[in-house]
Amino acid sequence: MMKRVLIGVFVSAALLLGIFSCATVPTEPLGEGEMRLLEMSVPESGNLRLALAYSVEFSFEANGQPEISRVICYCGGEGPYYYKIREVRYGSPGSFTIDFSAVGTGSERVECYAIYTRNGRKQRTNPVFSHIYGIS
Repeated sequence: MMKRVLIGVFVSAALLLGIFSCATVPTEPLGEGEMRLLEMSVPESGNLRLALAYSVEFSFEANGQPEISRVICYCGGEGPYYYKIREVRYGSPGSFTIDFSAVGTGSERVECYAIYTRNGRKQRTNPVFSHIYGIS
């Protein structure tokens, strides 16, 4: 009897974890002129130096070709830090690059979102994050 109860609890917990551990990127269709970030890639993670700029690439999906004005990041809970867009490549998915500078040592959770123009108004995308390791 106790074994069945424990199995039921474990199965329920596994189902709940499966439901709530899905990606945070929304999956509904994009609205007119909408843009959604998919991920950020930090290729130099594990080997970053303070005060040096590193290319960080973001992938996105968009309805059209949004005008992306800047990226705003929070590093380890500090910020905001503002970054200019260096290069945009439209496609499916599209991508853009910023020159990112590490602001703390050790490892940081970096969360960023982009500001873009939609129907003549500035909009904010969904946030994406990455863990950056080995900052010295």
